[in-house]
Amino acid sequence: MRTDPEKSFPHGIELLHDPMLNKGTGFTETERDALHLRGLLPPRVFTLAEQQERIMENFEGKESDLERYIYLVALQDRNETLFYRTLVDHIERMLPIIYTPTVGAACQLFGHIFRRPRGLYISAEDRGRVAQLLRNWPVPDVRVIVVTDGERILGLGDLGAHGMGIPIGKLSLYTACAGIHPQHCLPIMLDVGTNNDTLLQDPLYIGLRQRRLRGEAYDALIEEFVVAVQEVFPGTLIQFEDFATANALTLLQRYRNRVSAFNDDIQGTAAVVAAALLTASRLTGVPLTQQRLVFLGAGSAATGIADLVVSLMVEEGLTVAEARGRCWLVDSRGLVVADDPHLPPFKRLYAQATARQPDLLSTIRAARPTAIIGVSGHPGGFSPEVLRIMSEINQRPIILALSNPTSHSECTAEQAYQFSEGRAVFASGSPFDPVHQAGHTLVPAQANNAYIFPGVGLGVMLSGATRVTDSMFMAAARQLATIVSDQDLDRGTVLPALSGIREVSVMIAKAVIEVARKEELTTIPLPRDTEPYIRAAMYQPEYASYA
Repeated sequence: MRTDPEKSFPHGIELLHDPMLNKGTGFTETERDALHLRGLLPPRVFTLAEQQERIMENFEGKESDLERYIYLVALQDRNETLFYRTLVDHIERMLPIIYTPTVGAACQLFGHIFRRPRGLYISAEDRGRVAQLLRNWPVPDVRVIVVTDGERILGLGDLGAHGMGIPIGKLSLYTACAGIHPQHCLPIMLDVGTNNDTLLQDPLYIGLRQRRLRGEAYDALIEEFVVAVQEVFPGTLIQFEDFATANALTLLQRYRNRVSAFNDDIQGTAAVVAAALLTASRLTGVPLTQQRLVFLGAGSAATGIADLVVSLMVEEGLTVAEARGRCWLVDSRGLVVADDPHLPPFKRLYAQATARQPDLLSTIRAARPTAIIGVSGHPGGFSPEVLRIMSEINQRPIILALSNPTSHSECTAEQAYQFSEGRAVFASGSPFDPVHQAGHTLVPAQANNAYIFPGVGLGVMLSGATRVTDSMFMAAARQLATIVSDQDLDRGTVLPALSGIREVSVMIAKAVIEVARKEELTTIPLPRDTEPYIRAAMYQPEYASYA
């Protein structure tokens, strides 16, 4: 890190080209003289707030969200402090741009809008030298890595190296939502090829033009990567992101007890959904142990949610068998049932000992669920008939349409409220606008993982936890649910306002640290009261004085 003027602190044009140190027109008169900037900038000195006003004017002047995304990426590339100040102060406006749903469109066009590399690209051709590539990263104090192989980007499928937009976006949220310093964050793309023929034929595709690496060669690259991270950045938290279901589950099981690692699609999604279900119980009057859940989708997200909900139900008095019996999974062939000999192990845990139902609607009729949870990636999966029958079964049906981006949502907020006559308890993966129903304004919650993973990461980092455990995500879910106010519930929303996301992250980090301490996983001395410690450690995007 170059922050000490006594250690070759950059001057002049070099300083203006360093996004971590650049203040643009925010350099003071004294700094302009001391750092040889006089004449390289317009004469007027602007405050950070004044600069942000210009940013917002230009941001809102763009004609599309994709153009706004490109504009923010350019800002991050030239002035990170101003970028993060703007994100923090306008998080509700910015989050759908830097992450879902806009990041999906950005990933689809990543090679076409590519301006400047960010993070590290490790390809299948780099086997045997991964540690060398990690050492090329200029900042030695990396504490959080988000890594993807691009095979299952949101609900969009295999985007190969274009999936790099996801780790970049996630780490922006670690900083904006939880105050982890951007210099501690490293996005990584493991480019093992792509099976997307459109990308392979795209002359501007930035990745390897080959089919995906599979089998032992793939496993060997991942193993080399994980080992190299421990060698070059010991103790760093690894977040696996947007891997295909089979690899996501395998990698999580392989590494979760070896290193500090988790999979956000499995565990982060599970925690935010569990929090939404806990809060929904306050609206419906049905406790978690009496909920019956039908999942549209039976991949890593569905089973991850089910696993965490089962653990919470067991904590509240059910047996494991009883809790699993309350989770019904519907895949492309219908209800997952016990007499199917071809089920993979992760589905078999939730196979029902009943007759196979061919689709979601028939499963709902058989199971009579209190909640349906969409993690299918298939738009429109919650048809009007599905929503109507859920409303016939339940006074307050819980409808969670979680697939991203917005175009892949199982239903819209308006549809959920319309076909339930305004009685649905609704949340979605991507944001929807408030809905006016029978003289009442309903505010749909966005079940965004940003409520969970930044705070979990902050707690793991500040405790030096050697492992990331399921208990941490259970604690995070319970903590998030307690933050939802009665005013939130009055508006029909089951998650707190995103404007308070930094406070959410503080509380989740505190809960995670307590779990780490209880489970004897900490490696950093901690004060008795950890909240002041957490707040003091959080990065605040403000200009430092250089002279």
